[in-house]
Amino acid sequence: MKNTGDRRRTIHDVAKAAGVSISTASNALNDTGRTNAETRERVRRVAEKIGFRPNALARGLLSKRSHAIGMLTNDTYGRLTLPMAAGVSEVLVDHGVSVFLCATNNDPRLAQLHLEALLDRQVDGIIFTATRLDLKPPVQLSRLPIPVVYVFAEGPADSVTFFPDDEQGARLAVDHLKELGRSRILHITGPRDYLAARIRAQSYLDACGDGAEAMFGEWSEEWGHEAVQTVFARSGAKPDAIFCGSDEIARGVIDALRDLNVEIPTDVVAVVGFDNWEVVARQTRPPLTTIDMELKELGHRAGLAILSLSKGEPVPAGITRLPCRLVVRQSCGSPLRSD
Repeated sequence: MKNTGDRRRTIHDVAKAAGVSISTASNALNDTGRTNAETRERVRRVAEKIGFRPNALARGLLSKRSHAIGMLTNDTYGRLTLPMAAGVSEVLVDHGVSVFLCATNNDPRLAQLHLEALLDRQVDGIIFTATRLDLKPPVQLSRLPIPVVYVFAEGPADSVTFFPDDEQGARLAVDHLKELGRSRILHITGPRDYLAARIRAQSYLDACGDGAEAMFGEWSEEWGHEAVQTVFARSGAKPDAIFCGSDEIARGVIDALRDLNVEIPTDVVAVVGFDNWEVVARQTRPPLTTIDMELKELGHRAGLAILSLSKGEPVPAGITRLPCRLVVRQSCGSPLRSD
C-alpha cells in the first residue's frame, strides 16, 4: 500500500473522513451552499485534525478573490510603513488575507513594475502609503479595476484616505506643556513644504498666540541642534519649553541644550517630540515625551477598509483623521513651582 502520510491532504480526504460528499465538504469549508451548522462544524474539525489546507488558487476561482492585497510604499527604511503594515496584517490575517509589501524607493519605474506584479497576482486591492501626507503616488492608481486605499499619503478627492490628526497631535503637545506651567513655548520643525509640518506649526501658533515662533528646517538632529544655538545666541527671554516637529529634531535640541549647560527638564527647558519613534525617544537622555501618530491603528483602519471594498461593501470616501496620543516620559519633568 502506498504511504500517504506525508502527502498534502485534499478535499477528498476531508469528505471521506467526515462521511460526507465532496460537494458538501467544499460547501462547509467555503461557507457556501445550504450545509447545516452541525455538518459545517464537523467538516471543519475534521479538516483541522487531518491537516487539510485549502488550495489558494481553487479558493480564488470559487470566490473570485485572491485573498491577498498589495501595499505600495516609498518608505525604503520602513520607519512609518512597517508599523502600518503590522496593523494591516493584524486585521486581515483572521480573514485569510495575505499582504505583499513592495517598496518603490520613489522610483516610478520600480513602482510600475511592482504594480504590474501585484496585478498579475490578481490581488484584491492595494494600499498606498508614503513618508509624507502630500506625496502623490508614483503611478496612476485611480484607474485600476481593483479598490485602492491611501494611508499617510494623498489620494484623489473621492478616495478612501486615512491620516493622523496632526493638528490634534500638536495641540496635545502644547496643552501638555501649558499644564506643566510652561509659557514661552518655541516650535522647531521640519521643511515648510511638508504638509504635516505646516499643519503642526499652525496648530501650535493658534494655541500659543502672539509671540509664538515656529522655526522651519530639516527633519534632522543637526537642524534641532542648529536651531537651539541660534535661539540661545539671541538677546531677550529664552524659551522655557520647545515643541519639536519630530523625535530626531528633539534629540538634536536636547543635545544642544546640554552643550549650553541648560538643564532638562527641571525648571529651565522642557522638550516634547513628535512620532514616538521608540529607538530615538527611549534612548534620548532624558527619555523623550512625544506624540504617537498611532501608525498601527492607521493600518488597522486601512486594512478593514480594503477588506470591505474588496468584498464590494461600501466605505465612505474622503479623509479620515485619526487622533494622536501623548506619550509622557521624562523630558518635560513635573509642573513648575508657583513660588
